[in-house]
Amino acid sequence: MKLEGIRNLRRTHLSIQITPKLSEKEVVVMGRVGDVRDLGGIKFFILSDISGAIQITAPKAKTDKKLLMKIDELTRESSVAVKGKVVVTKQAPRGVEILPSEIRILNPASTPLPLDPQGRVKANLDTRLDARGLDLRRPESLAIFKIRHHALQAIRDYLVKHDFIEVQTPKIVATATESGAALFPVSYFEREAFLSQSPQLYKEVLTGCFERVFEVGPIFRAEEHDTPRHLNEATSIDIEVAYVTADDVMDILEGLIVRAFAEVKKKCEKELEVLGHKPEVPRKPFPRLTYDDALNKLEQAGVKIPWGEDLPTPAEKKLGGLVKGAYFVVDWPSAIKPFYIHPKKDDPKLSEAFDLMFEELELASGGTRIHEGELLVQRLKQKGLNPDNFELHIKNMVAVPPHAGWGLGLDRLTMALTGTENVRECVLFPRDRKRLTP
Repeated sequence: MKLEGIRNLRRTHLSIQITPKLSEKEVVVMGRVGDVRDLGGIKFFILSDISGAIQITAPKAKTDKKLLMKIDELTRESSVAVKGKVVVTKQAPRGVEILPSEIRILNPASTPLPLDPQGRVKANLDTRLDARGLDLRRPESLAIFKIRHHALQAIRDYLVKHDFIEVQTPKIVATATESGAALFPVSYFEREAFLSQSPQLYKEVLTGCFERVFEVGPIFRAEEHDTPRHLNEATSIDIEVAYVTADDVMDILEGLIVRAFAEVKKKCEKELEVLGHKPEVPRKPFPRLTYDDALNKLEQAGVKIPWGEDLPTPAEKKLGGLVKGAYFVVDWPSAIKPFYIHPKKDDPKLSEAFDLMFEELELASGGTRIHEGELLVQRLKQKGLNPDNFELHIKNMVAVPPHAGWGLGLDRLTMALTGTENVRECVLFPRDRKRLTP
């Protein structure tokens, strides 16, 4: 098959823009080849692009023989450009098709394909991830990432509207944010450095400069999980706000989640239909359970969790079935929260920390931070961390105001928005314990 270039040809329309209003107009469309058919008197193929699909129809009696031969050469998923006239016809999808005057094969696809992007031949997740470039062309995959895009855009708009400044913090760091056991070491010239677990310490310092900051970026956790909800590289949406407490940033998170769900429901109707998912926009205010409340509910349901322990996955699933929708768990034991979380003043064994749950998924965690230098050093020691390793952080926390914040997992939020059961479906090229490629 001869490879042809675009040269002077340029796309004039996306497939979704080809409507009866363009009848008899000449257009240029570009995309991937779908099904190719020969029905005796006509040949046709489906051209797909990011917006949808359009039928390219070539009546044999009216089409140049070289063009008909070129259609015979087409393989599914080949990249092509088509120039032709728009024709209205009841038989075509959406009542419109293109009669081609020129077809250029921009990049042919070799056959057989490693998987069927239309999903008619089923493949397991590992096979699909190995051929992710094709897998992402599936209608379901395209729907997931369009939804993710609109959710993230809604979140950015919401935060900017509420006077946040977007920042970017280092992803190569000298020390741990939370626990050294969950760090990925990297060679940094003559020293050892680590991939960042969180922008936490940086965004705390920045509250003394910009007061309200947010970041969307990768975080890295060297935890040997192998579950449908854990990855070793994830995308986190983090905020930090000066002159507030945990209650204030919970309100911000609540409004942000409602906005993301509402925008997706409004703008992604077609994508949600492809996925067969109908998310309900959570209603404010979200229920707020204390840690003790959660343990009591679980015990009444037959799940006993010793006080002071984190909630394991089975307990989260059970609690999600009991509470439904979006809800907060607050007043966690200080011992199981990071060193920078502020203890409650009236009961230091508890902390001003919260988790945001959506059914069985933990979407976010946050709380009031420690801004007092002496308490920060004390908490570092209690957590078994050496304050000397945090000397420069403490030095930069010069008269930083009281502040609070949270981190929200974009990948898990996408799971909640799309009804997806495995977080790997919601990440372009996931990284987990077993997968480092493609």
